[in-house]
Amino acid sequence: MKISLFPCLLIPVIMANSCSGRHEGRLETKLSQSSDAVIYAERFTLVATDTCTILTISEPWQGAAGIRQKYYLVKKGSGLRLMIDSSQLICVPVSRIICMSTTHVEMIKALGESNSIVGVSGTDFIFDADISERIGKGLISDIGYEAGMNNELIIKSSPDLVMMYGIGSESAGYTSKITELGIKVMFNADYLETNPLGKAEWIKVFGALYCREKMADSIFSDISESYDEMTEYIRDNAKNRPTVLLGLPFRDTWYISPGNSYISQLIKDAGGSYLWESTESSVSMPLGLENVFMRSRKADYWLNTGSVTSKSEILSLDPRLGSIPPFSRGNIYNNNKRVTAGGGNDYWESGTLKPHIILKDIAAILHPGIFGNYETVYYRKIE
Repeated sequence: MKISLFPCLLIPVIMANSCSGRHEGRLETKLSQSSDAVIYAERFTLVATDTCTILTISEPWQGAAGIRQKYYLVKKGSGLRLMIDSSQLICVPVSRIICMSTTHVEMIKALGESNSIVGVSGTDFIFDADISERIGKGLISDIGYEAGMNNELIIKSSPDLVMMYGIGSESAGYTSKITELGIKVMFNADYLETNPLGKAEWIKVFGALYCREKMADSIFSDISESYDEMTEYIRDNAKNRPTVLLGLPFRDTWYISPGNSYISQLIKDAGGSYLWESTESSVSMPLGLENVFMRSRKADYWLNTGSVTSKSEILSLDPRLGSIPPFSRGNIYNNNKRVTAGGGNDYWESGTLKPHIILKDIAAILHPGIFGNYETVYYRKIE
């Protein structure tokens, strides 16, 4: 890494950048002692050096094989000047951020930095009451999504960073305009993590962005400890392993979560046996209805049934769905207990940082009475 010792000016159009300050800095390769080691997450790494933190995000969207995005997080006022692409340099702590996913909102709130959020993608999908209040006051704007992003509104919001959620390579193309204008963009791959704790561990990325590393480490440590204790309790007290079916068909295709997915791991840890637990894939697997119907005969429970709230809605999609055993047995549960009128589902918001609660919900469904009179938080019975 080359270092320039010229006066500290932030010049985003050339490959010489700094976080403004009164003194110059040098980028050392020596690592500092840090507690932010990544344990479960597979899509990012954090390396703390004497002068900055290097954040590397791997394969940030589906199909992004071999793609690595590297960012240098430099504290404001450090005066560090790096000969790198300006888009890789992020001055921290960030003070204004746009979030393209509700999972980002929850992690920022957990760090006590929700006032830094100036834009989101889809204000109707926000569950949190405080964030919704800020939206109502005009303090947070709806900047749209991907091809529908409002670039003028993004520029007007003057964000330090736009935290993206991308589902394919085309997502990078949607941000090219704002990147050209000097606005920093980062792709967040938390939704691609296959381990529930790996998904929650992305709070460490936000900890680094807000210079709240110790707080993020502490939050994650509590989550991890609670999850492990819950897993051990279930393992010691569950008397069987009920079989679980997931999802709903879309037209004539049923998109199946693979066995190496986030939800499959939750079912396993909750003392269940997922019907496709032996499969592996980096994306959802499209299967024909007949294939799913045949295997579903072995199902004891049916979870995560889209947005439906009643059995009649399931039958309206396809009357044959009524022949699946959990339908007649009354063993259908959906993760939409906490939903706003606009469709904001807290399972996808706060649930990201509460995998131990989701785990307890699923275990309570699969093993009635294992937690006494426990009332599920995110799941509701479909009748």
